[in-house]
Amino acid sequence: MRELVLLCPGTSAEAISDALMDAGVLSVSVEDADLDTDREQPLFGEPGTEPETLAWDRNRIVALLPDGADPGQILELASQLLGSPIDFPHELRDVPDADWVRLTQSQFGPIEVGERVLIVPSWHADQLAEAGPGRIALKLDPGLAFGTGSHPTTHLCLEWLAEQLPPGSTVLDYGCGSGILAIAAVMLGAGATLGVDIDEQAVQSSRDNALANQVVLDAMLPDRLPDGQFDVVVANILSNPLKVLAPMLAGRVRHGGQLVLSGVLERQAGEVAAAYAPWLAMSVWRAREGWVCLAGVKP
Repeated sequence: MRELVLLCPGTSAEAISDALMDAGVLSVSVEDADLDTDREQPLFGEPGTEPETLAWDRNRIVALLPDGADPGQILELASQLLGSPIDFPHELRDVPDADWVRLTQSQFGPIEVGERVLIVPSWHADQLAEAGPGRIALKLDPGLAFGTGSHPTTHLCLEWLAEQLPPGSTVLDYGCGSGILAIAAVMLGAGATLGVDIDEQAVQSSRDNALANQVVLDAMLPDRLPDGQFDVVVANILSNPLKVLAPMLAGRVRHGGQLVLSGVLERQAGEVAAAYAPWLAMSVWRAREGWVCLAGVKP
């Protein structure tokens, strides 16, 4: 395979990148042409001082060409789509053959979450049996949509489940995504567990991942969620939807049950807790990398 490497000013980088993609290249990346020199410049400023153009003064556009593609024809078509000739300096360079799947997989190994949870990609399946006593091993591939266990908020929720989940508890995972929290809850000793998500593909992802982990999990869209309350309700979403959902989520927790919320920045903890104050007192259970996990017991 070959790459087309083109130098252009920041004012043209985005338009040329879009035109190249429309002309049939496989991928486009934009780099600072002055990287690792005295002229290197940061692209993003402090809040309120971000640049108007999200590109550098001098840009290196790298476009991956399909096998057999004529770079001249690609540039000509991109110029037509752009409405002006692309006459900036450019060159071709070979891309060495490689097993890109294997190289990508080699970057992702098992993820340890606390002392009791291990997230294992499918290409490390031989390590599923090596979790050790008292530890669970979830098979889940990084790079999939809907949550793979690498984000601090997911870690916080997994740690809460590993340390605080009462055995046999009924659990509702609202915003289940990949199903990682619901699956972990079952593997950690929960009773009947439901996963809910507004995205039908996420619901299917939860079902598939539950099957891969040999776990019984009922995942569904919100309109299929049956009436009833749960011993534990966990929601790892974002602060705004958590505030909007406060009456519903609080109402799903039985008296004496526990509510666990994440996807909340430390500076947002107070306002999210205030939204739930009419039903139960929420407080920061643990924080990590600027994110918090809130937990509370319904009186």
